[in-house]
Amino acid sequence: MQNLATTQSALPGSKMHPREEHYRIPSHIEGLNLFLRRLPALEQQTDARRVVLYVHGGSFPSALSIAHPFDGRSWRDALSERGFDVWGLDFLGFGASDPYPEMAGPADSSAALGQADSAARQLEHAVRWICTHLTVPRLSIIAHSWGTIVAGRFAGTCPDMVDRMVFFGPVTWRPPGTEPQRFPAWRLVSLDDQWQRFTADVPAGEAPVLSRRHFDDWGSLYLNADPESRTRSPASVKVPGGPWQDIADAGSGRLAYDPGLIRAPVAIIRGEWDSLATDADARWLFDALRASPIRRDVKIARATHLMHLEENRYALYRETEAFLSGGDCPAG
Repeated sequence: MQNLATTQSALPGSKMHPREEHYRIPSHIEGLNLFLRRLPALEQQTDARRVVLYVHGGSFPSALSIAHPFDGRSWRDALSERGFDVWGLDFLGFGASDPYPEMAGPADSSAALGQADSAARQLEHAVRWICTHLTVPRLSIIAHSWGTIVAGRFAGTCPDMVDRMVFFGPVTWRPPGTEPQRFPAWRLVSLDDQWQRFTADVPAGEAPVLSRRHFDDWGSLYLNADPESRTRSPASVKVPGGPWQDIADAGSGRLAYDPGLIRAPVAIIRGEWDSLATDADARWLFDALRASPIRRDVKIARATHLMHLEENRYALYRETEAFLSGGDCPAG
């Protein structure tokens, strides 16, 4: 099959594929707009089950995750070729969505911006808009890391709008311990910070799961996502502090959603070496999803929290496609 992916600058709002469509829609905050990117299925289809929205994690947007091409091919290319209508949302303060006005001021000027409650309302606006635009009653969601907190909160509030959910590298509840760190309105994330995140969980003596060449290509685009990134020393991207606060709170017994309210089928997909989604974490989430009629817990070998950017990403692709396609319910 012909590969249509193209090399991009990944500047906010830039097209990353010849068939890509862009939309700007209102958020729940007056005057602030959300950015949506869409890659339609290669073949026209009307099945609502084949519409999927990607919900990014806490430090980089859709252009650098599901839409990012490795050697010319991205995850959404694979999904589109399998008949999925693929959407990506950038939360406020990320990518091509509007920044919070407070991000122009000092980091300590307000509480952490963009926590789960606000982000879930952004997600609801996006889902309602997409469903209206496509005339479908619901869609499926792929969520990563902090994005699983937001997607879980939304699915518990609007269960009829969600068909299926894939949580990969989910952040879950952990028993209360020390008081969580308090994060400012926004923070800066450098390339070195990202490299440490990408490599920290690989055990000593194991071969790397992300090539330096791929990281360097990704890193250049990562810095392009913030026009002011290269004016800082070290070069770094400004992101809202809310995701980091939600993750810290979850690790101290304060998860921002109740998994028991989710009524859609859920697949938990995690890497063998994911320190944020351990066996114990997945077990807790699997049991807490008590209203979900179909649950799966899948572990991918030689993968970390950022498995969608690693050598075993194709295993993640296949597991996700199989679960979203369904076929695991009795007929009738």
